[in-house]
Amino acid sequence: MFPTYYRQLARAAFAFPAIDDHAHPILTEQHRDAFPFEGVYSEAVGEALTDDSVYTLACYRSTFQLAKLFGLKSGENDWEAVKKKRASLDYAQLCKICMQPSGIQCILIDDGLCGDHDLAEGYRWHDQFTFSPTKKIVRIEAEAENMLIDLARSIPYEVDSSTVSKLLVTFSHDFEARIVTCAHDNEVAAFKSIACYRTGLDISTSGAKEDVENSLLEAWTQYKEAGGFRLKHKALNDHLVRIVLRTAGQYKKPVQFHTGLGDNDITLTKSSPAHMQPLIKVFPETTFVLLHSGYPYTRDAGYLTAVYNNVCLDFGQIFPRLSADGQRAVVKQILELSPTNKILWSTDGCWWPETYYLGSVQSRQVLYDVIAGKHSTTITLMLRTRSSRIPFAGKS
Repeated sequence: MFPTYYRQLARAAFAFPAIDDHAHPILTEQHRDAFPFEGVYSEAVGEALTDDSVYTLACYRSTFQLAKLFGLKSGENDWEAVKKKRASLDYAQLCKICMQPSGIQCILIDDGLCGDHDLAEGYRWHDQFTFSPTKKIVRIEAEAENMLIDLARSIPYEVDSSTVSKLLVTFSHDFEARIVTCAHDNEVAAFKSIACYRTGLDISTSGAKEDVENSLLEAWTQYKEAGGFRLKHKALNDHLVRIVLRTAGQYKKPVQFHTGLGDNDITLTKSSPAHMQPLIKVFPETTFVLLHSGYPYTRDAGYLTAVYNNVCLDFGQIFPRLSADGQRAVVKQILELSPTNKILWSTDGCWWPETYYLGSVQSRQVLYDVIAGKHSTTITLMLRTRSSRIPFAGKS
């Protein structure tokens, strides 16, 4: 007979409602084809996405699972057939088909991705697919960029080396006030930084005022020349992260950090969460959430989660971007050291409803496979003890 603990584990893995700790909004019907659909399973861009990614195990597995979801027959289940089928579906029907089986209780949505306010649905639109209301994640770089644009349109003086100090005082004050307002907002579940993309995770624990001023002046000059802000100026970016970490610690809001896995805009060697160890020490009252499993630096992320009470680890985004074997290897590495009460999960769903479906079904299967003992007898023994609990309770 199938052991009781396996049946209990199966119910927890496949049927238990899940909190999606980090995701992005779904595209509007008008913009459903705004980006190449291959982005469902890959972080590649350009020809690496459209020409090469279709030959990855992640694509083959996604093709098989989506073909089954869409009811395609054998022989009609290649990637192009999947794209043709989804294009033929009414958009509301497509979203429902993908979201209903996901079993997601609640979604925490970062809606600051690539100007997606114009392309994607508002975060509360997603409530129709969940049991509990969607909450918002505030992307701090997007907030800062928007505030700088507003300042550029309103300040009554020319910004140069003699006035940038005045601008920094005004901007820092306004930015901190905005973060405090967000911290008071019950709709805001967390803050998030993409420092990993912009200047790397080697975020300074302190900074000289002159360096921050020079960095701000560079950003301001860039705005005047290009007509927009993209904060990629290390001293200024680090300054803003420190403001958020201090405020978030005071108001008990977690701060999520993109770590590891991403497109080619990151510098891979600066994407390991190990770079954040000094920062984690300096802000012990602030909860750090390391996103995307830290892959390929998963053990670095697991170590930080184990030795610092204020660090949690989210094992998202690897679904469906890694092969099944790769996903199992990552989950096993996380469990080598990380306390299970500090392990979180997310789909990193983005643009397409299929990302939520694939992120959910693949992670549930992999979690079951690993914990059930197919790949870890140690965890199987843990589950057989009465004192053990099914892990992944989560803190946020």
